[in-house]
Amino acid sequence: MYTQLEIESLLEGKLQIAYLNQPETFNSLNKILLKELRTFVHEASKNPEVRCIAISGRGKAFCSGQNLKEALSLGNAEDDRIIQRIVIDYYNPLVKEIAHAKKPVVSLVNGAAVGAGAMLALICDISLATESSYFSQAFVNIGLIPDTGGTYWLPKLLGRQQANYLAFTGKKLSATEAKNMGLIADVFPDENFMESAMEVLTTLSNLPTKAIALTKKAFNESYENSLSEQLDIEGILQQEAAETEDFREGVTAFLEKRKPNYKGK
Repeated sequence: MYTQLEIESLLEGKLQIAYLNQPETFNSLNKILLKELRTFVHEASKNPEVRCIAISGRGKAFCSGQNLKEALSLGNAEDDRIIQRIVIDYYNPLVKEIAHAKKPVVSLVNGAAVGAGAMLALICDISLATESSYFSQAFVNIGLIPDTGGTYWLPKLLGRQQANYLAFTGKKLSATEAKNMGLIADVFPDENFMESAMEVLTTLSNLPTKAIALTKKAFNESYENSLSEQLDIEGILQQEAAETEDFREGVTAFLEKRKPNYKGK
């Protein structure tokens, strides 16, 4: 099914990890890879057995951004808007798929994350990185603007000044710097990165999945809502959460003074 992704299923299918598997190009993004990644997130999101989704890279890099050779080769005299078409047809659908996935989506950044590759990591719900990883909004280095949700998320994650600084200069950030700025969630030593990341992924895979999905939905809507509108949304979504099996299990476990066994239902 996938030619440029390697899929790993763990924790009895509750965890699905997609590895960008083009190490010879440092996992640069092309139309096939973007389409396959979107399909993977979509299928994992609607699969009731899956409770957590992760994205990582094979080889030395997480993702080096858009494959420029492919992008430039697609232009012709009849179509002078090829970059716009790539963004609209391939990047934007993937960004929306990750944003609206009903499972937590975690990026496991195992090396360089550059340009669209940096944004692929940062648009995930949680980003975990090795100490040796780095992030760069390198779009400016070739005369482009941040895409892959960059102009939406960077000001919200960092504030206007820092977003401008990184986007205007393409400055390379170490994983530790990115964490200290609130750009990513956590950093682990390279030698035990997957072990540490798996602790996080295992926790997420065993939590009340629908409550996480509703929390994610509420956070997404908060960027567009007034306080009053957001409070109304909280009431609606809280009722949805209270009608799940996991809510009943959580309350029962609390009263029985035991650890809850959530099913993601």
